[in-house]
Amino acid sequence: MATTTDERLRRWRLVLGGEADGTGCTLRGRDAAMDGALAALYRGAPEEGGRAARGGRRSAGLGGSAPQVARWLGDIREYFPSTVVQLMQQDAITRLGLDRLLLEPEMLEAVEPDVHLVGTLLSLKHALPETTRETARAVVGKVVADLERRLADRTRATLGGALDRSAKVNRPRHRDIDWDRTIRANLKNYLPEHGTVVPERLVGYARAQRAVKKDVILCIDQSGSMAPSVVHSAVFGAVLASMRTLDTRLVVFDTSVADLTEQLTDPVDVLFATQLGGGTDINRALAYCQSKITRPSETVVVLVSDLYEGGIRDGMLKRVAAMKAAGVQFIALLALSDEGAPAYDHAHAAALAALGAPAFACTPDAFPEIMAAAIEKRPIPVPDQGA
Repeated sequence: MATTTDERLRRWRLVLGGEADGTGCTLRGRDAAMDGALAALYRGAPEEGGRAARGGRRSAGLGGSAPQVARWLGDIREYFPSTVVQLMQQDAITRLGLDRLLLEPEMLEAVEPDVHLVGTLLSLKHALPETTRETARAVVGKVVADLERRLADRTRATLGGALDRSAKVNRPRHRDIDWDRTIRANLKNYLPEHGTVVPERLVGYARAQRAVKKDVILCIDQSGSMAPSVVHSAVFGAVLASMRTLDTRLVVFDTSVADLTEQLTDPVDVLFATQLGGGTDINRALAYCQSKITRPSETVVVLVSDLYEGGIRDGMLKRVAAMKAAGVQFIALLALSDEGAPAYDHAHAAALAALGAPAFACTPDAFPEIMAAAIEKRPIPVPDQGA
């Protein structure tokens, strides 16, 4: 019983922090080191330009020394799992203003690469000194490679199957009917009074079916809040572009529009060509995408945006309605990330849903099945957290 009580006190001491926390528990060894790493971030003095620590307490801190921060980054990688490390790094950037230290190559080499770090680096790319650019590109490349390993094979398999199924015809042409197998398949429909079989199902000779090529347009909002979605969209864009049965176009936008299709062979190039931050003009972006549609019934348009429109709202909705009326499969993803429920414009999401264009948040793991449903023109499997 005493051991259980001591363990509870130890955990509360780590959670609460500070000697006057009421637990009466003193930490030693590894526990003390873990507490010190947490204190430096969550009870520390703010960096210049960072936000003040909660309650103004200054019992610890990371200071302005890059070597000291590098040691702290090494400590948290030793004491905590990678998912926690990534969260602490993100908190260090937002709470203590440590993003400026990422401009130093030795600091970049010390961090745990993740999607959030990529977003931060992309927002800083114009400030990166020459000595840091290659290191930054390597960090972004590692995250992209990890995402490709996780997502590429499943995406190709899922969409390949959908394309094959969409190529099948329900009824063979007259010259392709296998009458012997058709009669046997329909014997239950024999009408003795007429001496004939009613062929409800026609069976054709096996012929190689060629998948109808589909056009996919990914239209990506590159405002600052969409950084994780931009990273995942670049990876998926490259994967889709590698499939011969898909003609994939990648368009990114803020208040202007950029077509990055020619760079899809390398998602890292795509990411460094984006401009995270700025305003949002969805109407202008959809106008550009609409101008590139040549086969509406064979086209899937995926808008990835939180729908906070700074352009012409009615114009945006009219364009979506026109695309839908022409036969385009249109999907609005409020986020393409593992972040959970995003902030988004509920009124615009509801307006799109009323047009028959589902608007919902999507995780990267769910994206292949959603695209497969769009290709096959099936109902889109909207996740529970969707709008």
